[in-house]
This record gives sequence, structure tokens and C-alpha cells, in this order.
Amino acid sequence: MARGGYRSGAGRPKGAKNKKAAATKRTPKQPKTPKPPEVPADIQDEAKAANLTPLEYMLKVMNDEGEKDKTRRDRMAIAAAPFVHPRKGEGAGKKEERDGKAKAAGSGKFASGAPPKLSVVKK
Repeated sequence: MARGGYRSGAGRPKGAKNKKAAATKRTPKQPKTPKPPEVPADIQDEAKAANLTPLEYMLKVMNDEGEKDKTRRDRMAIAAAPFVHPRKGEGAGKKEERDGKAKAAGSGKFASGAPPKLSVVKK
């Protein structure tokens, strides 16, 4: 009966990753910053000619009942939506909103008083 020595198939497999190497390769996920929507070039050119901002021009075309091309009105509505209606999650978060409300509540007649004036009397 053999004791000790090499046993086939025993031990860690070749190429297996250890915990330390796996931990260093993982990177924390960075929150994505929303990029502003791009306004197509043809809309910008026509808005410049009409002396309007791109958003005003898109809303004007979108609300124009006499527009012959219905897909153009739809396209303007889609392009103007991000400017008019922000996505959920954009803007201040819960903590920032709570801090803003606390500052607003602590101002006005509920604000803290001015510190005492210190004066030195010379004799």
C-alpha cells in the first residue's frame, strides 16, 4: 500500500485564479453621467433662420396642425421631450433634496440669530 507522494488530479487546477488577483481586476462601477441629447443639424439650421432657439422651433413645428408631414411632427416631439421632461433620476437625489428642504426650513424667521457683538472698552 502506497502512502504519500504524487496523486494524479489532486491539488489546484492549472490556470485557476486566486481571490487576490480576482479582487484587483474588479473595478467599481462608475455612475453614468447622462449626456445631453443632440439636436439634428437640419433643425438647428432652420431655427437659426427663424431666429428661434432649437427648443422653441421644435415646439413650434410639433404644435403646428397644418404641417403636412406627420412624421416630422413626431420627430420634433421625440427630439423636444428630453428638454421639456427630465428623466427620473436626473437632478438632485434624495439626500440633496432633503438637505435643500432643511436649509429652506431653517431660513427666514426660523434662522439662527446673529452672534453677539464683542466690543473692547479702552480705559
